[in-house]
Amino acid sequence: MKKFIPLLLSTVLVIGAAGCQNTAKTSANAPDNTNEAPKSPDTQTAQTNQNDAQNQTRKAQLNSDIRAHEQRNNATGGGTNRNGNALASEVRDKLEANIPDSQLSVQANNGIVTVAGTVANQQDLNKIVPEASKIKGVKNVVNKALVAPPKAKS
Repeated sequence: MKKFIPLLLSTVLVIGAAGCQNTAKTSANAPDNTNEAPKSPDTQTAQTNQNDAQNQTRKAQLNSDIRAHEQRNNATGGGTNRNGNALASEVRDKLEANIPDSQLSVQANNGIVTVAGTVANQQDLNKIVPEASKIKGVKNVVNKALVAPPKAKS
């Protein structure tokens, strides 16, 4: 039994760490990583994403997540040197809340945040760097996103 408990705990930690290696995405149709070529969403997907992001319940959830991240960072001393997954998740929440019809992937490493995917217009593209930079711990933002207005399904 003494050997079983450490084995069980280490297994849970390994599985948990592997599960946390996913790219943070603003929608299910966003690229799986920041190196994947972005594609224009179809009109229906774009509308579904926008409706979801503008839903009052979803907005409240995103804002609550952002506040919780900020409170945790302040409680632990400011959070300027943060885990890449936590930083990517917080940036993703911020972008999803402020650019609702986007399909973005976010990855972070040592404070450098890379954002890729598509947004509907130039105005949304211009929001990415300032919004991501508002998050504590972001040192630099690499914006690989493209403007790709929704197109009708063929």
